[in-house]
Amino acid sequence: MRLQSVGDRLWIADGPVVDFYSFPYPTRMGVVRLGGEKLWIWSPIPLDSQVKEEIDALGRPAHLVSPNKLHHLSLAEWAEAYPEAKLWELPAVIRKRRDLHFDATLNDQPPADWEGEIDQVVFRGSLLMDEAVFFHCRSGTVLFADLIENLDCAFLRDTPGWRGWRRAVARMWRITEPLGMAPLEWRLSFVQRERARTVLDKVLGWSPNHVVIAHGKWARENGRAFIRKSFRWLLLKPPDH
Repeated sequence: MRLQSVGDRLWIADGPVVDFYSFPYPTRMGVVRLGGEKLWIWSPIPLDSQVKEEIDALGRPAHLVSPNKLHHLSLAEWAEAYPEAKLWELPAVIRKRRDLHFDATLNDQPPADWEGEIDQVVFRGSLLMDEAVFFHCRSGTVLFADLIENLDCAFLRDTPGWRGWRRAVARMWRITEPLGMAPLEWRLSFVQRERARTVLDKVLGWSPNHVVIAHGKWARENGRAFIRKSFRWLLLKPPDH
């Protein structure tokens, strides 16, 4: 089975390794079954025959959600296979993918479509990119796309694209277990850190148990502690002068 249960009405599925500026990354999507057997698909991976068969057995895709401007690559094939599904994205992707019809933009409040089942907030304050972060209430799970990357040792060892000096780069960027942060250039781009800390306070206030991430080893327990560790770069305030 490609779909793995994380908690009540939440599943994940690992996708193929993708190339990002010649660096290989593992991928992962999330699937939530809302009321009425409607499915909420987060960061969709390529829709191969096995994934489609398991999705169709689970319910009916009603919402296709890309959490930031890098997680849109498989939206077109899902939209073609499920034309009744709504496409949700941040403004940056809507401007980037003019070939797709987006039904609505994501913001700091959940729409009526999933209000009460999934909460959300948008991480802002960076010069590079915003990201929508979600909390599935029934399973106590937060979903991060690129704000936490946690490549495990086995993946780095067994993937040719991460051998040699590239593995040293991954450690320097702090995107390997047990460090698991956002990439270095993204962390440095947060010029409005107080704004970002306010968002992080809301995420920590959810008191999650699980933390699902798109790239790397996710947290099966102690989610709040995992998030605090991954965001210590943001929580540490510069000394007063």
